[in-house]
Amino acid sequence: MRSTDRKRIYAIGDIHGCLEQLDEMMERIRQDLQARPHPDPLVICMGDYTDRGPDSKGVIDRLIDLRSGPLPLRLIKGNHDERFEAYLRDPLERATSKYHWLSDPIGGVKTLASYGVAAHVDDPAAGHAPALEAVPHAHRTFLDGLELMIRIGSYVFVHAGIRPGVPLDQQSVQDLIWIRDPFLEDPRDHGFTVVFGHTVMPQITNTGGWIGIDTGAVFGGYLSCLVLEDDRQQELGFKRLVDVEIEPIPKRPRRL
Repeated sequence: MRSTDRKRIYAIGDIHGCLEQLDEMMERIRQDLQARPHPDPLVICMGDYTDRGPDSKGVIDRLIDLRSGPLPLRLIKGNHDERFEAYLRDPLERATSKYHWLSDPIGGVKTLASYGVAAHVDDPAAGHAPALEAVPHAHRTFLDGLELMIRIGSYVFVHAGIRPGVPLDQQSVQDLIWIRDPFLEDPRDHGFTVVFGHTVMPQITNTGGWIGIDTGAVFGGYLSCLVLEDDRQQELGFKRLVDVEIEPIPKRPRRL
């Protein structure tokens, strides 16, 4: 029997600077709660609030506001959020790597643009001082305070997944925000269901052992919301709730 500790959980996939989609989803959640009141709702966002999309700054501003609002909100840290944090700390960290924050795969250039800062891809240090001046202290505090893992009832919420066979209290930060195949291709029963984002899938995908909810909003897909309540697993669609059926482990697109 699945359990959510008597909560109704709304888990939102990777946002990536898509403020309009975030606002639309939050309104849809409010409408669902108005139509179906619940005494203990909780919204969980799965990380990657920044990069690639048009308004990373606006997304962080909105999440800060929402966190002080009436609807409880918990926020998980994604690999893109960690890369943003790392750039602010040291612009030359991984400077020669394709995973440097300003590289094309990561997309920090658009994040800086949302703060009014021009990026210098060939000289990462050049934009560092303007970035430190433009990014509010409240945003740096926001990034530092993001959670790596949340466990509620029979669910574990993380950004990327877990290392199979490793106890939850021994999982590495690197795995929680970056892992793919060792987790995605492992069919074992962990004793809980892992809900995660990070790997883009065409729709919410439920294998029983894990549920992937990054549906590629920033790539022309959509921002998804998984609704968990007691033993029910549903997607909050545009018009109605839709059951999320269990299916075999799928072949996955590769995204960062």
